[in-house]
Amino acid sequence: MTALADLVRGFATLLKPAKDNDVKLTEWITAARAVDLPHLCSFTTGLEIDRAAVDAGLTTPHYNGRTEGVNTRTKRTMRQIHRRAGFALLRHRILLQ
Repeated sequence: MTALADLVRGFATLLKPAKDNDVKLTEWITAARAVDLPHLCSFTTGLEIDRAAVDAGLTTPHYNGRTEGVNTRTKRTMRQIHRRAGFALLRHRILLQ
């Protein structure tokens, strides 16, 4: 459990964008695979599958969190009023948010 906690803390430090995070991620993946925890190995495999996107996310300061939040709220509102009203009510509820 302590090894897992250390690895999670180490990964959390990578989430703040910096230029050398791609090298640190490689080191972190090596350390995570050495611990031999099945779920952590699966997570590292997922990171390796789309490594270019992960590296871009960890090294560039740009993100689309606010846009994704708006999309999530819009989809939730659409689910809440599904089949109850038309586009006018949906537009009104989104504008009130």
